[in-house]
Amino acid sequence: MLSEYLRNILLLDGVHYLPEQHLIPLRCLRYLRRLKCLKTILRRKRQSMENQLIREITAKSVEEAIEVAMHELDVGRDEIEIEILNSGRTGFLGIGSELAKIRARKLSAHEDAGARAMEVVSRILGFLSTSATCTLKSAHNEESGGPLIDIDGEDSALLIGRRGETLRALQMFVNIIVNKQRDKLVRIQLDVQDYRKRKDTALSEMARRVADKVTATGRSITLEPMGAAERRIVHVTLADDPKITTLSDGSGNDRRVAINPKRD
Repeated sequence: MLSEYLRNILLLDGVHYLPEQHLIPLRCLRYLRRLKCLKTILRRKRQSMENQLIREITAKSVEEAIEVAMHELDVGRDEIEIEILNSGRTGFLGIGSELAKIRARKLSAHEDAGARAMEVVSRILGFLSTSATCTLKSAHNEESGGPLIDIDGEDSALLIGRRGETLRALQMFVNIIVNKQRDKLVRIQLDVQDYRKRKDTALSEMARRVADKVTATGRSITLEPMGAAERRIVHVTLADDPKITTLSDGSGNDRRVAINPKRD
């Protein structure tokens, strides 16, 4: 009904044609207009901020232009993204020479953390003498709220470890190093060949199988000890099951999920 009112309002020539029943929709329309103005203001402000983080620099060489950009943006080399617009050329005796031109963009906090994390992971992989490589999948992963880095290579099983213990230790190590000199904490998540996604899928399927067994037998089943993230997956997977309840029990590394039949 509200959408119909708004549609009618938009077809009218002026507000003096509106009957009383349209007054509330009119207020809604005015509210929507204010929101639209606010969005325009925010967009312009965001564009202005982005412009402050971008510089186009002309210099005798690309290296010199990068140095100038770093000075103007007050950042280190790993905190900016460089796009070379013109490599420049020296010419012959100064004839036909061209200046180099770059576009430098200061990385956001998440992008900065992602670049730093990539550097740390690359160094660790090099120290381990592994052929594995790392890729920044996302600068702002929805699950962790920070960068997501995926590691790929022949030594993936070694990097994952038993029940993902090596991967968790590596992730904790990277987070400690990256956050050591940061004012605001950022959570970095590491993955190996989509191991976490495959594990989460397998865990959800296992939870459903156990839930079916609990429903069939009427008896509770307690799963093996799990980490907080794994327990959460079980709880979320079975949250909408009307015949099942889940409960975390235990302490420390011995916390488990109990899957119980719902009593009438």
